[in-house]
Amino acid sequence: MPLTPTSSQNTGATGAAKFVTSTLGNTVGGLGRTVGGIVGAGGRGVGETITAATGSAGKPVGNAVRDLGNGVERGAEGVSAGVEGAGRWK
Repeated sequence: MPLTPTSSQNTGATGAAKFVTSTLGNTVGGLGRTVGGIVGAGGRGVGETITAATGSAGKPVGNAVRDLGNGVERGAEGVSAGVEGAGRWK
C-alpha cells in the first residue's frame, strides 16, 4: 500500500499544468511583493525627506507621498497573494 495516496487530479496533464501555474504564480507573486516593497520604501523615504526638509509647511505633501508609497505596497501585496493563490488553483 503506498504511503501517499495518488490522485488523478495531480497526474498527467493536470499535474503538469498545476506545476507550471504554481511555479509561475509563486514567481510573479514574489516579484510583485519585491516591487511593491521597493516602491513602498521609496515612498516612505521621499515622504520623510520632504517633511524633514520643509518642516510643517511641507508635512502634508510628505505625508501624501509616504501614504501613496504605502498604498502601492499594500496593493502589490494583495495582488501577489491573489496570483499565488491562483497558482495553487484556489
